[in-house]
Amino acid sequence: MQTYLHSVTLRSEKCIGCTDCIKRCPTEAIRVRNGKAVIMNERCIDCGMCIRVCRHHAKKAITDPLRTIRQYKYKIALPSPTLYAQFKDIQDVNLILMLLKKVGFDSVYEVAKAATRVTEMSKPLFQTIDKRPIISSACPAIVRLIQIRFPSLIENLMPIMSPMEVGARISKYQAEALGYRSEEIGTFFISPCPAKATDVKKPLGIEESYVDGVISIRDLYLEMLCYLKETSTETIEQIQKSTFDGISWAMSGGEGGSLGLNKYIAVDGIENVIRVLEQVENGTLGEVDFIESLACIGGCLGGPLAVENSFIAKSRLKELNKTNLNEKRTINRLTDWDRLFSIQWSKTINSIPVLKLDEDMIKAMEKMEQLEEIYSHLPGIDCGSCGAPTCRALAEDIVRERAHIEDCIFMLRQRVIEMAEDMVQLSRKLSSPTVGHLK
Repeated sequence: MQTYLHSVTLRSEKCIGCTDCIKRCPTEAIRVRNGKAVIMNERCIDCGMCIRVCRHHAKKAITDPLRTIRQYKYKIALPSPTLYAQFKDIQDVNLILMLLKKVGFDSVYEVAKAATRVTEMSKPLFQTIDKRPIISSACPAIVRLIQIRFPSLIENLMPIMSPMEVGARISKYQAEALGYRSEEIGTFFISPCPAKATDVKKPLGIEESYVDGVISIRDLYLEMLCYLKETSTETIEQIQKSTFDGISWAMSGGEGGSLGLNKYIAVDGIENVIRVLEQVENGTLGEVDFIESLACIGGCLGGPLAVENSFIAKSRLKELNKTNLNEKRTINRLTDWDRLFSIQWSKTINSIPVLKLDEDMIKAMEKMEQLEEIYSHLPGIDCGSCGAPTCRALAEDIVRERAHIEDCIFMLRQRVIEMAEDMVQLSRKLSSPTVGHLK
């Protein structure tokens, strides 16, 4: 079974064994066993849904602490445009970027700027892909979802690097031009999303990530607030290089809109994405050229590592656009930095088989028959009381010897009834007069 490094982890001491997380996990990656949740590594896509729904804060995302940047001589911040919408009453992006330099970064390369670069560089590529609809690959959680649940749609993925990765590459080239050695340069993505942390450790479509660390927006927010008062009284440094087209990638519809396509849809929220992908797989979606699919409600603004409510954040980004009405909405001519590398994937994306019951094909088929037999006896109401999200998932766990059929409360009740009836029959036999006593 393929092993992954995951950002989403469990705090077992806080878990009370409720079933909220198993019911909402889109890939059935969580079970409750012995009163505690268990995350199945081969199924987890780090979407963060369990972080959102856990009322007891038993799920958390592992990201890099701010002190990690001290390991590098030249420290580059790669802020997600989601960061711009986290601060109340700040409508100047330059002030937010100055705060990043205050907390310890030497320079900033906006991922929003990289997003506009990706848009311009991907337009010619878009015309060469025959498969329709093309599915955005910007959200790593969606790419992993397709690997696990919709492997037939892997060929539909747009085979390009994310703006995060493009920004990391360009900013490192620029730092090297200033005289810094590669090992002295550290690039850190400021993220609303645990899937990005996993994507850096186990990148999709490329051999190695140029991002050296991922820092949560939630972790960095308070640090930045500490410097806000003094920074707001200083002369504002003109750091911003991004346009609103790039910033809008943080919202659902931003990527598709910047591509200038007519026949595209933007879907946010992983449960909504699953329904659309099912339609694509079944051939019932209709005529669509491009699907922008984001795991979080509202897009990256709704990431579980963000601070602000996604709807308020969206309103703030729209206000930010009003303050930049005179700003050019199209990217300037591509620079030499952009031509140093191709944004296309260099590595094939493969499916991840999660229902591999046995390495031996014959045994696997036998176990599949056993699974179907067990499933036929289960109630089929998918209540989750057994610790598995569905009755079929429980049947699979039983075949894998990770659960027992009595974990189902209905089967347990039936078993108790059968045992009680056996006890009654035995009691009657023991209490009946003995036949044929010797006189």
